[in-house]
Amino acid sequence: MQNLSEMLKGVLEGMMLEIIHQEEVYGYQIVRRLQDLGFSDISEGTVYTILTRLERKRLVSTTRRVSELGPPRKFYQLEQRGVGELQSFWERWHFLETRINALQTRDTKLSTEGLHIPTSGEKTDEE
Repeated sequence: MQNLSEMLKGVLEGMMLEIIHQEEVYGYQIVRRLQDLGFSDISEGTVYTILTRLERKRLVSTTRRVSELGPPRKFYQLEQRGVGELQSFWERWHFLETRINALQTRDTKLSTEGLHIPTSGEKTDEE
């Protein structure tokens, strides 16, 4: 699907956290996984920029491992802070998904009373 780049900017970090959460991976594996999901326009540069940001925010940690196919690879693992951020991402995603689906189906009965919308900077119980 074309013209997704603007929409993806807001969710790509969460998608990458989910990939790392599922298994310890190196950067190019993340690129391939995203491409396998149909996001062929995502560049390696974009993925590595986000990985650097995730490291800086201490959401992921890295381990260098020898590779038989070239230089050592940097493998990414989710830290506890990353688990909390991923949980917050999915809460925000489900909130948006529910509202967008309601808009599409013209469901006006959806109530936000008592609904907490988490923010990405909000502290979780894990911190």
